[in-house]
Amino acid sequence: MATHERRVIGWDIGGAHVKACLLQAGRVLDVAQWACPLWLGMDRLETALQAARQRWPALATAQHAVTMTGEMVDLFANREDGVRRITAELTHSLAPPSARAGADGEAGSVHFFAGDAGWCRDVNVSAHWQAIASANWLATAHHAALRFGTGLLVDIGSTTTDLIAFKDGRVLTACRTDAQRLASGELVYHGVVRTPLCAVAQRIDWRGQPHNVMNEFFATSADVYRLTGELNPAHDLHPAADNAAKDPEATRQRLARMIGLDRHDGSADDWLEFARSWRTLQVRALGAELRRVLEVHGLARDTVVVSAGCGDFLVRDVVAWAGTAAAETWRPQRVVAYGRDIAPVGAQGSTGRAMVQDWAQVCAPCVAVATLFDMERSACGSSRSAAA
Repeated sequence: MATHERRVIGWDIGGAHVKACLLQAGRVLDVAQWACPLWLGMDRLETALQAARQRWPALATAQHAVTMTGEMVDLFANREDGVRRITAELTHSLAPPSARAGADGEAGSVHFFAGDAGWCRDVNVSAHWQAIASANWLATAHHAALRFGTGLLVDIGSTTTDLIAFKDGRVLTACRTDAQRLASGELVYHGVVRTPLCAVAQRIDWRGQPHNVMNEFFATSADVYRLTGELNPAHDLHPAADNAAKDPEATRQRLARMIGLDRHDGSADDWLEFARSWRTLQVRALGAELRRVLEVHGLARDTVVVSAGCGDFLVRDVVAWAGTAAAETWRPQRVVAYGRDIAPVGAQGSTGRAMVQDWAQVCAPCVAVATLFDMERSACGSSRSAAA
């Protein structure tokens, strides 16, 4: 394949979404996301892969750089089983037989991001499954560190939030697993689409009076941000908690159930204020975890914050809350966007470029793995591979 034609597809295989990007000659030309409720079966992954084939006919001639978090879903016996089955499916589906054990640069070859261990092929997965598991955040943080040197990644997605400090071009945390990052506060199971509201707070004000929250799956964070108008409908891909409509009336009804009411018990303005109260509580929860990360790593008060994820609209408020609640006031030098300021977008035309930048912002890890893989291959002639 000629250098100017080289293509890499970056993949982020999640438990709820598949995100992918098309990179050609070092530039991101397209980014896409498909709902993929992997807990319902591996056929959901194949459906997403087929959608990618239809979108990008050149997929068969590309190399593939893959990261994942989907191994956590309860379809699998354990995380190792999840990594093995996802990598096997991708290798079988994406790589022609000639590329499965062929040279690293061969069209169709599939490479799995193993964090500090580099890249590995299907035959090395058994030895490196723990490094492959849930490493998508590390790819994004590495890419951000290469661009800005020192700063803080705040990636607020549909389900989780990553809070990752980096300094002098390297990721600071020694944590690598989800369990370690949950302990450190660098992984927070809060997102702007799929988080059950009963996981956000136990008490909330309604018309000035505190109420206990019903610990039932009545509503999600998508209901909050749908009502505030901040959630892009293109990112609202999963069914509502009651499988009902996503219009304002149905959204208000789901929020009302959280405190034992119905939507007719309040006005539209009342329910909007209620949604904003949920928003405030989630911002505070994320801000408290961000403050922990800042204190551990001792970042300068004027550091750069890199925003990413479909919940990037919360980043400035989360940072502001963390900064004012800290022992010493912490104010970032600036907040930059991964999609606009880091992703090497090469789409033509201002409209096309802006659209790809927006999707790169939402799907940062797939862009990061594609770019990192392409950079390493371009620098060395072939990607750095993990030893078996």
